[in-house]
Amino acid sequence: MARKLKTMDGNTAAAHVSYAFTEVAGIYPITPSSPMADYVDQWSAQGRLNIFGNRVKVVEMQSEAGASGTVHGSLAAGALTTTYTASQGLLLMIPNMYKIAGELLPGVFHVSARTVASHALNIFGDHSDVYACRQTGFAMLCETNPQEVMDLGAVAHLAAIKGRVPFINFFDGFRTSHEIQKIAIWDYKDLKEMCDMKAVDAFRKHCLNPERPAMRGSHENGDIFFQHREACNKYYDALPAIVETYMKKVNKKLGTDYQLFNYYGAPDADRVIVAMGSICDVAEEVIDYLNAHGQKVGLVKVRLFRPFCPDKLLAAIPATAKKIAVLDRTKEPGAQGEPLYLDVVTALANAGRNDVTVTGGRYGLGSKDTPPASVFAVYDELKKAAPKKQFTIGINDDVTKLSLKERKNVPNTAAARTRTPSRSSATTPTSSSRPTSSTTPRRPAASPFPTCASATSPSRARTISTRPTSSPATTRPTLPRASRSSATSSPAACS
Repeated sequence: MARKLKTMDGNTAAAHVSYAFTEVAGIYPITPSSPMADYVDQWSAQGRLNIFGNRVKVVEMQSEAGASGTVHGSLAAGALTTTYTASQGLLLMIPNMYKIAGELLPGVFHVSARTVASHALNIFGDHSDVYACRQTGFAMLCETNPQEVMDLGAVAHLAAIKGRVPFINFFDGFRTSHEIQKIAIWDYKDLKEMCDMKAVDAFRKHCLNPERPAMRGSHENGDIFFQHREACNKYYDALPAIVETYMKKVNKKLGTDYQLFNYYGAPDADRVIVAMGSICDVAEEVIDYLNAHGQKVGLVKVRLFRPFCPDKLLAAIPATAKKIAVLDRTKEPGAQGEPLYLDVVTALANAGRNDVTVTGGRYGLGSKDTPPASVFAVYDELKKAAPKKQFTIGINDDVTKLSLKERKNVPNTAAARTRTPSRSSATTPTSSSRPTSSTTPRRPAASPFPTCASATSPSRARTISTRPTSSPATTRPTLPRASRSSATSSPAACS
């Protein structure tokens, strides 16, 4: 399927795809999500129509708490409703999120994931906000770059409508939300073809209507509350398969290979990283370099974080993997590990995979740069007979000594044509024409962020990739693209 190419950032991609499925948008601005709501408001004023043939009704409230209340009420009234938020704004929505999920209402929250203020305010990116919503009952879908935001944003809406479970669709604040790339955009006709209109009709018939009275928002005592709370299990059990179904529909239209967990790397890797978000693009360049130089490493890219599907995770991890590092972009003080780490450990333990060593690492808090040197450090640590069980990367922790030592002079993992010669920390945005075994055409792109890179660049060994693609699986020309050498959100040079 041919699609138009447009230059845009992740926020614009999310706004474009969400507008198609949205009838009402309850909004309140907060950095770095504000452009999403702003674009939706502009397009509505300009008369753009969604797939139902209507303009989106935009309602700006006094705070995120009011916006989430608007979303809840609008969904209850039978209108497909969306909001856009981040950080403390998302946390203000949590009380209503419990109700939206508990009532099986198919709302979608697009979140440019941002740090939640702790000892200090930080307005840049990490996953502390979305992780705080794990217990609300919202499904969670994560993207790595603007193209994935465009492609998978549709899956969040389609699966919410079909599965009757609301979604948080999230991507890294500033790093992805403001990263400018030339990407292929959806035609609304194709989105309408994939939408289950019978499910839309069933949702509307389930709304609050005096012609069809139904009980909502009741009070229950301990004699029945527990039983009714467990009644939602079947919807969450069915949701991963629904998400997979829509990923397959997207794959069929675009020639992509989106899965709940995508593996990238050597088919017989002995060391594997599990992560989600923009760090995955950085890790892939390091994997290419290491595998080209005789090592066997890989990456499992998490897409559907909630509901977590352990069977699909285990299927994505090579049987040869003996050591796994799980990277979380948050900190939970006092916990035995961060959320994704605990999920992976539990999945392996329940499957009886006690022969695998699993370590947990923190990275990128408050948009701390995560250059290739940090990823090299993780794979170097996994070489050890007894790697650190818990660690940090990208910083020098001279207090609790958890940080991994990083090489000062790391190889340049970017393609040869895009290198900045003889510099260990490049401050000029670069592009890469690195060939891959996936079928993703590399398009010209510009990144507003600096990248971290050093001298030599490798030749490449064969690598298995389940990287999403944007054209049918064919031998394709190599095109330039933006370097993914640093999962950063700050316009400062990498240190």
